[in-house]
Amino acid sequence: MDSTPSVDSQGVTLRIVIRLWWPLAASWLLMGFELPAVSAVMARLPHSTVSLAAYGGVVFPLALLIESPIIMLLSASTALSRDWQSYRVVRRYMYLAGGATTLFHALVAFTPLFDLVVGGLLHPPAEVLGPARLGLQIMLPWTMSIAYRRTQQGVLIRAGRSRAVGIGTGIRLAANCVVLAVGYYVGHVPGIVVGTLAVAAGVMSEAVYAGFTVQAVLRDQVRRAAPQAVPLTMPAFLKFFLPLALTPLILFLAMPIASAAVSRMPRALECLAAFPVVSGLVFTLRSLGFAFNEVVVALLERPGAVPALRRFAVGLALATTGALTAVALTPLAHLWFSHISALPPALGELARAGLGGALLMPAFSALQSLYQGTLVHVRSTRGITESVVAYLAVSSMLLAAGVVTQRFAGLPVAMAAMSVGTAAQVLWLRARARPHLRGLQWKGPPAEVLPLFPAQAPDV
Repeated sequence: MDSTPSVDSQGVTLRIVIRLWWPLAASWLLMGFELPAVSAVMARLPHSTVSLAAYGGVVFPLALLIESPIIMLLSASTALSRDWQSYRVVRRYMYLAGGATTLFHALVAFTPLFDLVVGGLLHPPAEVLGPARLGLQIMLPWTMSIAYRRTQQGVLIRAGRSRAVGIGTGIRLAANCVVLAVGYYVGHVPGIVVGTLAVAAGVMSEAVYAGFTVQAVLRDQVRRAAPQAVPLTMPAFLKFFLPLALTPLILFLAMPIASAAVSRMPRALECLAAFPVVSGLVFTLRSLGFAFNEVVVALLERPGAVPALRRFAVGLALATTGALTAVALTPLAHLWFSHISALPPALGELARAGLGGALLMPAFSALQSLYQGTLVHVRSTRGITESVVAYLAVSSMLLAAGVVTQRFAGLPVAMAAMSVGTAAQVLWLRARARPHLRGLQWKGPPAEVLPLFPAQAPDV
């Protein structure tokens, strides 16, 4: 059984926040290790520079962009799956959106649309095009697998079974490692094939585990929960979710935009090759903040939640940015980039320069989750989309300046642009969320705290 403490009959304390957060953080942290692990193995296989550039500059950003309509299903499922009717509406959207995005992925990967999207818009170096197409083809199961497992994981988090999410990610990473180890042992398979096979195998394994584990919660809690006073309908769900769906769509547009900008700045191929390594390290620490989003959504309605969540957000921001700064300013950077990630010396120095522009991004992630989770909880999701538009506008202007001036290598410019854009995003979220946080302050424990899944009265 999951040992996460119940908050049905007690106020939220910092201890409860930590105990609900840490399995999710472990899950995100394991996912964060996926990109560095894949990059490290690809760097040791044939055609390493081209494979890294294809994966980090084309395949991974495009795969994320294509899955953007379903990426926020984790938050939506956590917030809305309160009874069987609500869960069925969320699940129906999952199948429709997951199927449509998978079809679009197939069209990009297997038809001449690839030449328009990748060759025409991203415009990577010519030697990257073939490996990138192959990588996208192998990654076809990615989107539907993520849509399914995020929907089920939201139900698990709402039920207090966040540890099951961490176990699922461990299974995903184990599948990654098996494929990577076999590819490394064989030795002659191109890195783009080994890397994308590992990622696809991982997400499919995690989806299968999530589907198996959620069945008990669906049977014993969700099906037996009392229906909501106002049943969730598909139109109501779409009104809530479409701003959320637009959020990662706009956000992930920034990744191909960044790749396109880097491709047009000095040292393009080297910067594209180092991009996934730097991004993977930064994402590893940012993931600890991302894990906090669903904790905010699940706990904010409980007594004492606002001060406990605020304290945790500040502490997490200081700890994660401090850790990244320690890596950047010490020999740990050389150890990570040159020995663990196996980058050549020139790429290692370039990666370290890029890392310097991203030092505050982990802190921004923790604060972003506090404010974004608040807006999801109160179903005021439009402000989230507005904040991402602010991010895209600010980061794109800085990237355009780098392309026009041609004074600096693309990677440091891209990381700095992403950092400043994220700062603008967090400030916008804070402005939108502050009134709601003030309104949610608990002056004392209420007379009655509703359980997460209110039970129906027994049949008579």
